Amino acid sequence: MTERGNLFDLSGRVAVITGGAGLLGEQHARAIAAAGGIPVLVDIQRQGASEKAAALSHEYGVRAIGCAADITKQPEIEALRAEILARFGRLDILVNNAANNPKMEASTEVNFSRLENFPLTQWEADIAVGLTGAFLCSKVFGSHMASNGGGVIVNVASDLALIAPDQRIYRQPDVPEQMQPVKPVTYSVVKSALVGLTRYLASYWADKKVRVNAISPGGVYNGQPEDFVARLTTLIPLGRMAAISEYQGAIVFLCSDASSYMTGTNLVVDGGRSCW
Repeated sequence: MTERGNLFDLSGRVAVITGGAGLLGEQHARAIAAAGGIPVLVDIQRQGASEKAAALSHEYGVRAIGCAADITKQPEIEALRAEILARFGRLDILVNNAANNPKMEASTEVNFSRLENFPLTQWEADIAVGLTGAFLCSKVFGSHMASNGGGVIVNVASDLALIAPDQRIYRQPDVPEQMQPVKPVTYSVVKSALVGLTRYLASYWADKKVRVNAISPGGVYNGQPEDFVARLTTLIPLGRMAAISEYQGAIVFLCSDASSYMTGTNLVVDGGRSCW
């Protein structure tokens, strides 16, 4: 427990956030920095991660850094672990946030996001980043935590780990059935699997003081078309999508001593969508 008495205090704790240059990755890092933690933003592209880390360092006065790594390759993750330990001497938190966001480019005849046409290569790429990457990062960073007094892993799942996507909200008028866009199958599969990985790791490392939880956020408003937003919000009891910053409190809670008696849990923060 923190000596300062603030259960949400992360002062001095080093937190690795994969997909750190992405929309929510940056928000997770911001939440950790605001609580005094040291965010390490990891992304396939160093520039975006480094720029956002520099901004966080300036704003919060913490030693945030950006690093490049392909999380589907264990040697790169191991090299990253060595770099972090050499720089900070500790590793306390892992946020498995990285995921593919495939741009499904339809031909004039089919839409490749549809299950019947979904390419095996896209399936393998999405699983590799969203699931295998989380497994490898947990293996490399979690093993270090387990051997050095404990730590925290947070897997970023989704409300679609609990419910199926309502494909009606993606439909477009005057588009043939075979061209209608859908939420790709890999999104649901990866996010559901992350919840299973959470339970496995939580029980596996419980005696090593490594706590592992998941968070299942709902949709974030990011300038989506008005008709899509209107259809989606009718499915949400709170009647709106989340603001970009509204998961920060949950992330700090799961990363800090405030959740010290939680492990193996999936924290659902979806505006109530999955309760309907």
